[in-house]
Amino acid sequence: MTKILKDEDLVGSALMMIAIDALETAFLARADNRLISPPRHHVSFPDRGDLVFTVGGILGEKPLAGFRVYETFDGAEHSQIVAVWSNDDAKLKGIVLGERLGNLRTGAIGGLAIRHLSAPDARTVGILGSGAQARTQLAAAAAVRNLDRARVYSRDEKNRAAFAAEMQQALGIEVEPAGSASEAVDDADIVICATTSRTPVIRARDLKPGVHVNTVGPKTCEGYELGLDIANVAAVIATDSSEQTRAYASPFFLAGSGNEHRMADLADIIAGKAAGRGSPGDTTLFCSVGLAGTEVVVASAILDML
Repeated sequence: MTKILKDEDLVGSALMMIAIDALETAFLARADNRLISPPRHHVSFPDRGDLVFTVGGILGEKPLAGFRVYETFDGAEHSQIVAVWSNDDAKLKGIVLGERLGNLRTGAIGGLAIRHLSAPDARTVGILGSGAQARTQLAAAAAVRNLDRARVYSRDEKNRAAFAAEMQQALGIEVEPAGSASEAVDDADIVICATTSRTPVIRARDLKPGVHVNTVGPKTCEGYELGLDIANVAAVIATDSSEQTRAYASPFFLAGSGNEHRMADLADIIAGKAAGRGSPGDTTLFCSVGLAGTEVVVASAILDML
């Protein structure tokens, strides 16, 4: 019988490390040309929104294939569907419904970037944003680094206070609200930018040398959450999908900056085919855009566990 999982089934702190480890395998497969991961595909419904499809999987000894679909329609509730097949025997392994898998996957990709690009002794995190993505990004950072403290800033004082209380209890580290974006990232070893802002919320002057930055929010020329000078000072700029950076309707935010050609594929850094952090003083930047096929890999690992 085909398994069907929902958001309420995807609970427990162990899931994040399962997702990160599954994605490590997926990114190594990408570096070896065994990950199928075309850019996402939009099907437009005029005046209503889009259905957005990402399709992909892994080739090799245990091949997987599948898809994710989500919508951009107006409404109080939003959901996603992820379906996973074992493509050597055509067996439908399972279906995952809801929003939690997508957030878990994106957080785990951020955690993978932190694992391979941040300083190994990183202890402090500055978080901008207090939504679902900020939560999973911080959880992923805590899964791969021995954190002592985190500071969070978002525009709504109640939201950032609630975030701090919830994540401190969940992760067992000190998490405190900050009064400004610059205060949140001041002296942080890792900075997570997970906002909806279409204008920069921090610039290079706000960051200490040697910081690692994950940007999860807007990243096109129509709007972006990081100052372009952060890319200027970064010794390493990486992304999870260069194909996706070229597939946006609006050009990627680094287009024309002189830095777009410096972007490395995170998969190549993980596989040792491209240089990562070279010294403690290096600033590193990861631009998360969503690598197709990774939802399928994470879903498969969770379906195997449950």
